[in-house]
Amino acid sequence: MEAKATAKYLRKGPRKVRLVTNQLRGLDVSVARDVLKHNEKEAAKAVLKLLDSAVANAVNNLKLNETNLYIKKCFTNSGPILKRIRFGGRGRVKPIKKRTSHIVITVAEKEVT
Repeated sequence: MEAKATAKYLRKGPRKVRLVTNQLRGLDVSVARDVLKHNEKEAAKAVLKLLDSAVANAVNNLKLNETNLYIKKCFTNSGPILKRIRFGGRGRVKPIKKRTSHIVITVAEKEVT
């Protein structure tokens, strides 16, 4: 069984968020929490909150054991780009792209052998 949590329209650039989410793929949930708590990147706070949500979905909705969970999928896609302008010299306009991210975390229970 798998439980999934999604964060959409996060106001952080996807390249910066991918640096955090790529570290988590395949880790146990307890180890991933430690990695995120000690990560200095600002996106780690949002990813930690999303990981807690995915674990809560697994425990409450699917009745899975939290100690046996691991991160099966963890990826970041780019969301819509907010386009703003900044005025430059000689009457020119310089674009500003405010990027957003969509993050998906899927947790699953380990196979007991």
